[in-house]
Amino acid sequence: MEHMGWVSLIPPIIAVVLAIITKNVIVSLFSGAYIGVLILVGGHPLKATMETIGNYFFPLVADSYNAAVLVLLFFIGGFVALMEKSGGGAALATHAIKFINTKAKAQISAWVGGIIIFFSDLGTPLIVGPVFEKIFDKAKISREKLAWIIDSTSSPVAVLVPFIGWGVYIMGLIQKEYESLNITTSEFTTLIKVIPFQFYAILAVTMVPLIALTKLDFGPMAKAEQRVQKTGELYWPESKPLRKAEIGEESTKNSRAIMIWLPLLVLFITLFGLLISYGFPFKPVPGNDFRVSLSTAYLFAAVTIIILMLAYKVKKFSEIFDIYTTGMQKMVYVAVTLILAWSLGKVIKEMGTASFIVEVMDGNVPAFIIPAILFVVGALMSLASGTSWGTFAIMLPIAIPMAVSLDAHLLVCIGAVLSGGIFGDHCSPISDTTILSSTGAGADHIDHVKTQFPYALLNASIAFIGFIVAGITGSAFTIILNIVLLIGAIFVLSKIHKKKYSEGAGL
Repeated sequence: MEHMGWVSLIPPIIAVVLAIITKNVIVSLFSGAYIGVLILVGGHPLKATMETIGNYFFPLVADSYNAAVLVLLFFIGGFVALMEKSGGGAALATHAIKFINTKAKAQISAWVGGIIIFFSDLGTPLIVGPVFEKIFDKAKISREKLAWIIDSTSSPVAVLVPFIGWGVYIMGLIQKEYESLNITTSEFTTLIKVIPFQFYAILAVTMVPLIALTKLDFGPMAKAEQRVQKTGELYWPESKPLRKAEIGEESTKNSRAIMIWLPLLVLFITLFGLLISYGFPFKPVPGNDFRVSLSTAYLFAAVTIIILMLAYKVKKFSEIFDIYTTGMQKMVYVAVTLILAWSLGKVIKEMGTASFIVEVMDGNVPAFIIPAILFVVGALMSLASGTSWGTFAIMLPIAIPMAVSLDAHLLVCIGAVLSGGIFGDHCSPISDTTILSSTGAGADHIDHVKTQFPYALLNASIAFIGFIVAGITGSAFTIILNIVLLIGAIFVLSKIHKKKYSEGAGL
């Protein structure tokens, strides 16, 4: 296998280090790609700059597959903006409030609300949080618990949905590796099959109703719950809750819940109706047909919500159109990130990074342990950098060739990378979703991080075990084992906490 040896590790290492230092995905990915090209051209800065632009950026943007992905992202961005600004999310949640009369119902309702807003990981905390914070206060449930619930239904839910921006981004990364490895399987089919192996995301989402229904809190979260129930205090004396004045979905007296459920219904019917016409789920759907179907579905859903906003006089057409185009503009950041991710992937492929790693590991590391290793590396990277997308961009171009060359289970390896990336995105103190969850719940950010981290670490530990088992068996049923382990661990930890508290640990 051709490679440049240890030098081939420089671009991804630079990208990781800069992601941790700068907390900026674009800067880190660009720097990694540029340094790689600089090495490839013999250290000539001007030539490296021209090569990066002319032989990486331009061809990648002009590629028909890539262009289709970028156009699809703009359709998604416009639709999400309309959903967030219509007021439908708040109206739907407000309508459900009348049925919430217990602690368990309050927590489950916030959990369901977060899942319903699956189309926007950043929208979940800012839509669901402000609606439920007063309900949680009345039910004497801590703000930390609310922050954890909406954080657990943001990125962990988004990564499980293959037809939103997250899925499109991940499929874009997978397709590039499949193309170079001559793998003919559709990237959409792959992502569907990977869902059962996204152990961390599934555990994070599953943990919420388990805690809500069993009332088996542990660690700092249990102390926060006891504080609210015994003293009625929303915060610790030293807490400084983030300001809530800047958040929230635009609300209007004319908003209706139909502005959420009907556009989503149109989206689902259009998408799956078109996919079924191509033979789904019995036949793999070609990538181009999937992207065209998804673009059409998002366009029809956007038209539906525009008609509803006009019919209920929520906003004028000019305002609605501005919202739609602004939403498209917000996807420029995602598009640039994806282009840079493709570029870095192409650079490390030309330098033989994956080939070098495979050569080093071949015969020294058993294939079954590779998914667990990928999960740990991805988790540490995302925790330190606070970015899942940057982790995906760096890890997938290495993990997929490794899995194929070392005969590890490919779907399990992809699931391990996605799970590792989500771990940091979910609980890193510098992750945007973690910060927005603190903001949306009106909680102190450090309190949110401290109370959530033990829960996240428990899920990560169980996921690690799951990836060892799945690395051996390749079975999607491993997730059942994970959930059983999660239930048992929650029970044991809650008993330990209650024992310590009864012995005088106090608040």
